[in-house]
Amino acid sequence: MLGMIPGNGHPYSWSAIINGYDREAMARCPYAGIPQYLGAQPHASVRIPGVQVTHVWTDNPAEASSVAKASLIPNIVARPEDVIGHVDAVLISTDDGTDHVRRARPFVEAGLPVFVDKPLASNLEELRTFIAWEKAGARILSSSGMRYAPELTALIANLPALGELRWLSLVTIKTWDRYGIHSLEPVFRLLGPGFLSIRLETQPGVEVAHLVHRSGVQVTLPVVYDGGTIFGTGQVCGTKAAVPVRLADTYHAFRGQLVSFIDFVRSGRAPYPFVDTVEMMCVIIAGSRSRAEKSRRVEIAEIQAQLPS
Repeated sequence: MLGMIPGNGHPYSWSAIINGYDREAMARCPYAGIPQYLGAQPHASVRIPGVQVTHVWTDNPAEASSVAKASLIPNIVARPEDVIGHVDAVLISTDDGTDHVRRARPFVEAGLPVFVDKPLASNLEELRTFIAWEKAGARILSSSGMRYAPELTALIANLPALGELRWLSLVTIKTWDRYGIHSLEPVFRLLGPGFLSIRLETQPGVEVAHLVHRSGVQVTLPVVYDGGTIFGTGQVCGTKAAVPVRLADTYHAFRGQLVSFIDFVRSGRAPYPFVDTVEMMCVIIAGSRSRAEKSRRVEIAEIQAQLPS
């Protein structure tokens, strides 16, 4: 478990979901939501059998001991590369899409499977590098935990009852560049690939992405910077019915995400095509370009044309 930056407590939560956790130490976790959703599960059930987070490194060395104690991690390393030769795979647990190539490089070059927290790459330079690595045989996986939201599975099963889809909306928080993927990836599961364009409109504290899919479905993804209480809420509208959405089961979403990566490490088979992740990163990058260019509508093909064929 490698890396921790401000605002992202995944080394605590992901490690605890895999290893189990110490209640007393986890109560001191600086991210209050983590002990809350862990504590909502039977304590003995919080672990994934047959796998262990054995090593941890954090950007601020002073934080590593707290993570290790709370999430039962036996080894703290001085450098991320020190885990090479001692682990079967690594998780890059930072959500900064402009710094993942640097963090992942030693492990890709060592031939280890690598999970990279979302977004994989929020600029073209980083995305080009990941594409080249994956084409050369590197085992790379990246996703939002919201891909595995249990509520999303139920919604997908109910889609035929809604008729032909016309409009979808899903709220995320913080910023488009860092958290837009949390709303985009669930929508991607509903619609599949084929996003055509995006326009990102901004006001202080709020961004709203307007997307068009090749199916003709319109998509609205609001980003409310301080909207923690409304994260994961939305609406799916079809010609026969509409249903509200609330993706709130964080624990099982993250657990599903981690199990998916573990299965990938064991089997070598990706749970979804890497090209889907590439398309979503193109949408994120196109949204940022739209914002920088006074909310110009940006075609996704404009970004894709700047990637290797």
